[in-house]
Amino acid sequence: MTFYAYPFPHRMMRRWVSAAEHSQGARFLAVNIRDEGEAYSLTALVPGLKADDLSIQVLEDVVSIEGKFPEDENEYLLQELPGGSFQRELRLPSALEADKVEAKIEDGVLNLRLPKAESARPKKISVMVK
Repeated sequence: MTFYAYPFPHRMMRRWVSAAEHSQGARFLAVNIRDEGEAYSLTALVPGLKADDLSIQVLEDVVSIEGKFPEDENEYLLQELPGGSFQRELRLPSALEADKVEAKIEDGVLNLRLPKAESARPKKISVMVK
């Protein structure tokens, strides 16, 4: 499933699909994405996961994150911590430079820096005065 990182009206569709995924028992990875000019910054909560537990792929303008949270066989009165496999695919508004992507996990938070392709970066043009 592909989600678009655009503002409203796509935001409502994302929430609707999210609710449908939760009702089917699929795990959902919530993310924040910021446009920082020359790159996008993606943040996701991945409690208990290490770098080896994740698979991150970038192809053109699509970022795919897959992984598996540890599953617990205990019975709970209330279980809100994630468990099981998840996959999240996001289409960003511009192409990315896959070979320059930086990823790190610190304190259960995944941080991705996704540089925009040179053709997608804003150009500064100076105006000459005569």
